[in-house]
Amino acid sequence: MTSRLFALALLLVLALPLQGRAEDQTADAARWQDLRQILFANHTLAPAKGQIALEAPDRAMDAALVPVTVTLDPGLPLKALYLVVDNNPAPLVGTFHFGPAAVPVQVKTRVRVDAYTHMHAVAETTDGRWFVTDRYVKAAGGCSAPATKDAALAMERLGQMRLKTVAEGPTGLPKGAVTAQLLISHPNYNGMQMDQVTRNYTPARFVRDVTVKSGDTLVFQLEADISLSEDPAITFSYQPKGPLSVTVRDSTDATFSHVFQGDDKG
Repeated sequence: MTSRLFALALLLVLALPLQGRAEDQTADAARWQDLRQILFANHTLAPAKGQIALEAPDRAMDAALVPVTVTLDPGLPLKALYLVVDNNPAPLVGTFHFGPAAVPVQVKTRVRVDAYTHMHAVAETTDGRWFVTDRYVKAAGGCSAPATKDAALAMERLGQMRLKTVAEGPTGLPKGAVTAQLLISHPNYNGMQMDQVTRNYTPARFVRDVTVKSGDTLVFQLEADISLSEDPAITFSYQPKGPLSVTVRDSTDATFSHVFQGDDKG
């Protein structure tokens, strides 16, 4: 009798993690359906079959700086790219609107992740098609993680930019296309970080809009929110049509601009 009770107890204990995972999966699926309805209510999102791929670490080393790569079919007439971190307080990380100078075969950036979550990347084409793919990421605490830089230093460097040419760009680039990484110095406070000295929450101040042009031609405009990482980094490809100009606006409406003649600092 004792052995039978022990065996039953063991089965119950072993079943608890499975039950927990099943409940988590159900909750995650319900969360995505809610977000999908809110963000893309009037559109049918087709599961991607090579049109779009999303890469992120299975388990992030730093939840406040999670690298994300979205790779797209070079033949896709891309209009916009949406990046969603389902379980973040502000799930829509950002929307990339691509212009005529863009070569949107791959986009890289860094995001904050608040809790174990699915990420979704949604591609919108110029001919009205929508594709979606997802990835599960184990990371937590990234939205409330304290800034890595001293607040005074962060404000001193606020709005400074760097542009670096990436020697080995993604495959599928047309002749003459260039891949670059844009680095923006900004603490990207989201209102959830606590000042470790005063124990008060730091007021939100984050990058809201990034516009990149090559000459007078739009490469992309990014509409962002609080889930972008501190010191945002964006890697993209484009067709040079003149100097690269960047304008950044944050949530206080402060605007920072620079024209890059090549790899340099702004």
